[in-house]
Amino acid sequence: MPDLWLLLIPGLPLLAACWIAARLLLRWGRGDEAEYLTAYSVMGAGALSLLLIVVAAVQVVITGAAQQVLLLPWLHSGTYHADISFRLDGLSLSVAAVVALITLLVTRFSMNYLHREPGFQRFFMVLALFAAAMQLIVLAGSAWLAFVGWELAGASSYLLIAYNWQSKTATRNATRAFVTNRVGDAGFLLGLFMAFTWFHSVEWDVLLTPHSEVSSLMVGVTAVGFMLAALVKSAQFPFSAWITRALEGPTPSSTVFYGAVMVHAGIYLLLRIHPLLEQAPALQYVLLLLGVLTLLYGWLGGLVQSDIKTSLLFSTLAQTGLMLVEIALGWYTLALVHLLSHAVWRTYQFLHSPSFALHVEWQPAPLAPAWLRRWPWLRNAALQRFWLDPLADWLLVKPTQALSHETQIFDEQILDKLTGTPIHHCCISTLAEMQALQQGTLRLENSVGVGSGLFGKAMQGIAEPLEWLENRLLLQQDGGKAKQRLDKLGGYLDRIERLLTQPRYLMLLVTVTLVVIF
Repeated sequence: MPDLWLLLIPGLPLLAACWIAARLLLRWGRGDEAEYLTAYSVMGAGALSLLLIVVAAVQVVITGAAQQVLLLPWLHSGTYHADISFRLDGLSLSVAAVVALITLLVTRFSMNYLHREPGFQRFFMVLALFAAAMQLIVLAGSAWLAFVGWELAGASSYLLIAYNWQSKTATRNATRAFVTNRVGDAGFLLGLFMAFTWFHSVEWDVLLTPHSEVSSLMVGVTAVGFMLAALVKSAQFPFSAWITRALEGPTPSSTVFYGAVMVHAGIYLLLRIHPLLEQAPALQYVLLLLGVLTLLYGWLGGLVQSDIKTSLLFSTLAQTGLMLVEIALGWYTLALVHLLSHAVWRTYQFLHSPSFALHVEWQPAPLAPAWLRRWPWLRNAALQRFWLDPLADWLLVKPTQALSHETQIFDEQILDKLTGTPIHHCCISTLAEMQALQQGTLRLENSVGVGSGLFGKAMQGIAEPLEWLENRLLLQQDGGKAKQRLDKLGGYLDRIERLLTQPRYLMLLVTVTLVVIF
């Protein structure tokens, strides 16, 4: 097909990520030269991707109409169909161009910022993967292809929050963000299910076209699924707690994920599905309420922060909350312009934050405004981030940890016993135990494992006698009894051999042989 070159827009960063991963596995990425090669490969892929987006935008301008470009067929079953397609219109191309430009700038910034960092190669691999994921989200012509990018972006986010994986704080916060975003993924899956059930397609051009045969309730449920995914991904109230914990990664990752790019993915999704929202007016009132709450949460929380990155993040929440209000009111063009301009401005602020923090290192953090200090309860609530963190832990993180613990218990107590998997192993920990083992006075009890179930008991019954035989004959002092008896037998054979080599015994053996024959 002539439009297959469009796959190179997300494909080039994805190929760069795969190439870096291959070099890591083959241990080729070492030294300063390897760093430059890695960085420039990601930069080259990003630059070519941006160029292809510009070419696609020029084609759309020339034709004068938005395009739903079918690239490859994927699934066709009766009335159900899903294809690999791109949607090229003003919304997707403008956001894709800004995403590609910001990613390119962050890549160049990271080249010096992370120079000689132990995780340099890993960072750029994940950054390239994220660039591919965002382009899939933005350019996808169907909800299922957007979901692929959605999941890749979530995985990239998890890997970069846990960039310093040796730190328990980093891994704990990465897990918190991962668990919270699974709620949004469940909403996205609900939207996909409803789309297949009622529209028999997940293509955006089909979903966003009014269908008189589909009830408004089913349209609303479909929109609710996508809306939930958007609210969680953009950290809108009450799902705002996870994003403040996601600043453990390096500054460049904070820029592309939570300051300028991924935090706007949910806003982009709401702009994309706004025809569905218009068919369910009640959802627009919900968006308006949540947008106002997010705006207040970000504004008040930012007034009491002393860390520059956290302050910028709360400011970002306030701006995305305002975008939510604009979408709820039907001001879609204003929301798009707001998204693009805010992404560019926030990129500059986040990349500038390390230098700014260095210049004001010895200056105290500014106090909260006087009017806020006159309201201690409100100031305390803002300092505690309105207790969303413990609420999220109670509702999401702790139940997930409890489920994981119960799953582990089920695995150990039920599955291991059914399959006969060894439960524990005995070990020798002291010199006295080693000497006793060599002397044959210590026997390893169940060193092969305690078998359960039919196969486990059978294997244990075979293994234990063999273990006893090995311990008694081979593992005692001087090689065990087996070695002593073999050495004695070998001595007898050597003596017989020496006797047979003497002439008188050799003649006697020949005479005895002749007598036996005759």
